[in-house]
Amino acid sequence: MPDTNLDKSKMTLVSIIAGSTSDKEVYEKVEKVLKENEITYKLQIISAHRDPDKLDDYLKSCQSLVYIAVAGLSAALPGVIASKTDKPVIGVPVSAKLGGLDALLSMVQMPPGIPVACVGIDRGENAAYLAIRILNLLKK
Repeated sequence: MPDTNLDKSKMTLVSIIAGSTSDKEVYEKVEKVLKENEITYKLQIISAHRDPDKLDDYLKSCQSLVYIAVAGLSAALPGVIASKTDKPVIGVPVSAKLGGLDALLSMVQMPPGIPVACVGIDRGENAAYLAIRILNLLKK
């Protein structure tokens, strides 16, 4: 199991942002792993397309160290987040119309300078484990 001795009492370490409540099955996998490892997190449902101003406001005020963005279809959410922060962004593609391949390709084809780490389709748990590994680097 990952070492998670980072001081968790002071802040929300991970921000989970899902593009829609229809992504619930996937973001609940993220929540489960973070809870099991006692990692503080906050969940937001914000669409990059339907609520761009809300997303901007949230990102400006957010103190989290890592973002996990859960999105399907065109899956712009992780890339939009990555374009607005220098913190790590982990994308979780959600299976939908094309089995999630559309979302996966949207996440991995970012332009230079806009990095998005990407886990497998519907693999919310791996996004959480990757976030924990990133957080572990910060305590060294």
